[in-house]
Amino acid sequence: MRKTKGKQMLQSLKKYIFISILCGIIIFIAVSCANMASPSGGDYDFDPPVVMRTSPGFNATQVTKGKIVIEFDENVTIERPSENVIITPPQKSFPQITAINKKIVVEIRDSLIPNTTYTIDFTNSITDNNEKNPLENFSYSFSTGDIVDSLAISGTVLQASNLEPIKGIYVGLHSNLNDTAFTKTKFERISRTNDSGMFTIRGVAPGQYRLYALDDTNRDYMYDNPAEAIAFFDTTIEPLSEIATRTDTLFTDTEKKIIDTIKTVEYTRFLPDNIVLRAFKSNFQRQFLQKNERVGNKVMLYFGAPTEMPTLEPLNFEKDKDWAMIERTPKNDTLTYWIKDKGIAAMDTLTFQVTYLKTDSLNQTVSVTDTLNFSDRTRKPEKDTKKKDKKKDKEEIEIQFLNIANNLSSSWDTFNNVSLTFDEPIITDSLANKIKLQQLKDSVYNDIPLNIEVDSLNPRQYTIKHKWKYNEEYLLKIDSAAIHSIYGLWNGKLEQKFKVKAEDQYGQLAIWVAGVDSIPSFIELLDKSDKPIRKSRVKDKVAVFKDITPGTYYARIILDKNNNGVWDTGDYTKNKQPEMVCYSPKAYEVKAFFEHEESEPWVIDTATLAKQKPLEITKQKPEEKESRRKKMENRDEKNKQQDQNNRNRNNDPNGRNSQNRNTTQDMNNLSGGGF
Repeated sequence: MRKTKGKQMLQSLKKYIFISILCGIIIFIAVSCANMASPSGGDYDFDPPVVMRTSPGFNATQVTKGKIVIEFDENVTIERPSENVIITPPQKSFPQITAINKKIVVEIRDSLIPNTTYTIDFTNSITDNNEKNPLENFSYSFSTGDIVDSLAISGTVLQASNLEPIKGIYVGLHSNLNDTAFTKTKFERISRTNDSGMFTIRGVAPGQYRLYALDDTNRDYMYDNPAEAIAFFDTTIEPLSEIATRTDTLFTDTEKKIIDTIKTVEYTRFLPDNIVLRAFKSNFQRQFLQKNERVGNKVMLYFGAPTEMPTLEPLNFEKDKDWAMIERTPKNDTLTYWIKDKGIAAMDTLTFQVTYLKTDSLNQTVSVTDTLNFSDRTRKPEKDTKKKDKKKDKEEIEIQFLNIANNLSSSWDTFNNVSLTFDEPIITDSLANKIKLQQLKDSVYNDIPLNIEVDSLNPRQYTIKHKWKYNEEYLLKIDSAAIHSIYGLWNGKLEQKFKVKAEDQYGQLAIWVAGVDSIPSFIELLDKSDKPIRKSRVKDKVAVFKDITPGTYYARIILDKNNNGVWDTGDYTKNKQPEMVCYSPKAYEVKAFFEHEESEPWVIDTATLAKQKPLEITKQKPEEKESRRKKMENRDEKNKQQDQNNRNRNNDPNGRNSQNRNTTQDMNNLSGGGF
């Protein structure tokens, strides 16, 4: 009996030790998992992957197979290869490109062309797997013949209108110097711009070329769509190379910029390497009649693009009748015909023969004529006058006024004009006598001369121009029922007081320029978002901006060859480049009650376009290391917060892990408890 009892106690002790050890292991694993977090602290890795070997080797010759394997020193990924990787010569079928651990594998699907240099430009698409550090401007070349063409052409593509670097636009070469090569055949060698708008076309053979940029939406590597953005270089290019030298600085302490040694290094420089292409879209837009409708007393035509004025020939009323007042947008893409004749307005359906311009399948503009019906779908059916609602007769009829929109505000700038827009066209007889502009003198508002003009495009819009005086108070006044529309609506009363800002609330700015003596030009003053706020014609080498709100401004000049006061785009079919735009590299600080005038003139230099635009207003900025560092720090902070939230959810108020406690309890239950 004693022996049996001892054996039972020994078994219980063994079971207790086993369960205790098992619970301890489970608790240790759970706590370890709960405390897992992204490593923090220490220096971040900003080094890109390093190429260890390739198959075939770099610049290999007599290559017969289109499979390339590139091995790196760490695991890598490749981001959006179909968008970022450029294969030249251009391929009909895009290669299969995959990342497998430390390898990038490229399988070219098209048949290899004999005696041709192939270049695979990975741009910045290859990154390490952890920190996403890009291997910048990496390319690989091989040849199916005996020679690898090794010349290169480099430069930058900018938006012609604002010198903004263009990311991801194709840049290509043609050895066929005929202008039609760009529109009829594919590029022979291509590249694509990076985040800074910079490009390098590699693997170029000696010879003469024409250089182009193309926003190739259909990826056929030719300019066959006039709506695509393009750029073209005026002269032919002949690439070459030369031995050059540069100085490399080695630092003992990179943070403190302590220099160790400075040495001179020889390298091969490929020219040209500073080409600037100015990209633009032509004025071409596909023209078509988008929609036509009738709303009440308005007949409206909507076109898909700016167009010439169409003609409307009435078919169900008298042709020679003065039936409408026309309102149009500046480029005629929206036309509104306000019906003046009451008899025509009363007709349910108006029928016209409309002749307008349309773009055909060959992108040619042709004249077409359609018969269009305009029915008023908003018109309500007339009610039987014999069945009047007695309750409605007793109700007060709501009076509808002719609304007058305006841009007035209590604080007014000296350079502003007053704008008045009526809801409907108005009867203009003696309009100047019905609108009063008054100035406050000795506590009394007195009438002053009114200069009012109707807009040339919109007959409902009027502008009041006046030389406003600093710190003076004005009143614009229109009595009720003074003006009525062609449909019989009368205006409500309008009275608006406004005060012009004081002189000490403005600054004055004069910008002197040099180098554009014989070219008509104007300067646009820009805010911090690169948006023009004012413009001034350059006269006698100076552009003057009066009454500027204090602040920081930038400036660009437009060399206005046709002297029409606006920037004009280019046209490849006419060998016409867009008008030149140059940026001042400095910011202009305009202070209140201060006349700002530069001591030195702004020298206009069209040879430095790629470096002119101030970085503060450049939207397309490449990501810098500091920016990536902040992203990494934010990521680590987010991971820490997530880990803390997980711990808070898993722990009870006493600090013990509730999940572990429950697991231990379950084990006890399984063992029968009692320990």
